[in-house]
Amino acid sequence: MKVLITGITGMVGSHLADFILANQPGVEIHGLIRWRSPLDNVQHIHEKISLHQADLRDLNSLIVLLDIVKPDWVFHLAAQSYVTVSFNAPADTLYTNIIGTTNLIDALRILNLDPKIHICSSSEVYGQVTKEEIPIKETNPFRPASPYAVSKVGEDMIALQYFLSYGVKTVRTRMFTHTGPRRGDVFAESAFAKQIAEIEAGDRSNPIKVGNLDSVRTFADVRDAVRAYWLLLEKCPPGEVYNIGGNRTMTVGEMLDILKGMAKCRIEHEVDLALLRPSDVTLQIPDTSKFQAATGWQPKITLEETLIDLLSYHRDRVKDRR
Repeated sequence: MKVLITGITGMVGSHLADFILANQPGVEIHGLIRWRSPLDNVQHIHEKISLHQADLRDLNSLIVLLDIVKPDWVFHLAAQSYVTVSFNAPADTLYTNIIGTTNLIDALRILNLDPKIHICSSSEVYGQVTKEEIPIKETNPFRPASPYAVSKVGEDMIALQYFLSYGVKTVRTRMFTHTGPRRGDVFAESAFAKQIAEIEAGDRSNPIKVGNLDSVRTFADVRDAVRAYWLLLEKCPPGEVYNIGGNRTMTVGEMLDILKGMAKCRIEHEVDLALLRPSDVTLQIPDTSKFQAATGWQPKITLEETLIDLLSYHRDRVKDRR
């Protein structure tokens, strides 16, 4: 069996590759990378996977890649995934995520390949929900509050359209907040952990900079997320969409307090206005019953384990820079 992972060098893609290598012997792993993709997250498995240069923006490069690999499953995880960046570069975000996804699916159609395809949408498509809509179901209306969220609505819907029009075997997920080791430091919990590690090492001084601490999030570990993604393609039918998320709900400020409690020294914080978004999504609590009924999946890793592993990851990176 051959699996293609787009975004394999990111947090989720690299953990998915780790999961497959550890739990699915005999599966051949192929990854899509761009020529400038940093390989830090896959360096430890570099000899166990096959990496191919292509670009979601270039249909021809995808046709060449897919004709070589001919995957049985595709996990499409690559995206411009930073919400804040999407406000500064909205057109780039829309092009990468919507046109890039269309190119990938269309290349498979052009080649008459018929793999099962995981399309990774996002809980951000739901936008700001009302308290009456909690927990959020897959049937909740879209109210995208950022260019990133708009791009994920487009990605979600083009995947559905190709299933309806051409029978392309897409299965969509709307993953809620997930984190862990290798999380990019533009995301809140990773930015906090990185700053704490730097203060512990004497590389910076208090206070750490934070954004909106009042947003409510339901947290999951990335290693639970990739286990869910494998079950998705193993057990779920094409054309469907599923919410996936953890089972620990709290404000970002409460999550920060847990991280501060793990620090080796006193940590202070202050709000940096530059970290506040023009519009924000402040209430995200998922209903994951549909996915759990289809797969039996449940999160296993506690938030405390996730956060200490994230903090350890940044502590190691601080050491490596010395």
